[in-house]
Amino acid sequence: MSGAVAGPDGRLRCPWALSAPEYIDYHDTEWGRRLTTDQAMFERLTLEAFQSGLSWLIILRKRDGFRKAFADFDLEAVAGYGVADVERLLGDAGIVRNRAKIEASIGNAQAALALDGGLLRHVTKAAPRGRRKAPRTLGEVPAESPESQALAKDLRKRGFRFVGPTTLYALFQATGLVNDHLADCSAR
Repeated sequence: MSGAVAGPDGRLRCPWALSAPEYIDYHDTEWGRRLTTDQAMFERLTLEAFQSGLSWLIILRKRDGFRKAFADFDLEAVAGYGVADVERLLGDAGIVRNRAKIEASIGNAQAALALDGGLLRHVTKAAPRGRRKAPRTLGEVPAESPESQALAKDLRKRGFRFVGPTTLYALFQATGLVNDHLADCSAR
């Protein structure tokens, strides 16, 4: 498996980031950086859930549509969505139109509002602790962890959906709760 690769500007990056300009921007400015609000964590959780079974590039290219459709991921607004909102979203070409994922997003907003201390705190507390050796190749990057497995079980018990251990490990990566930039990556 490949290690960090030079991009068009000569900077070394994780190889997954070089296939499209949207990936380069996401890698360089967002992926692996900590969040500060429940709203931001809810956006990432929702987008990771919608990505399940699809290319992340599809999600990135529809991100503005998701923000409009889901009230900029305002938890209270999304938690209040009803049947008419589900139908509206099913007709919105600006997002991935999947009934189960739309309904899960609404239910996840409701479940997130019930968390003591909020979604950001809950996810952050569940993340892996301590430092680990930086991966040198993509093959050394895990797809899930004991912590993502435990968080998946916990969130499902609280009513969340589309929160499997692989999705939650990807959330840990995307939100900087684990650092899986490759050892030679300039973003590390």
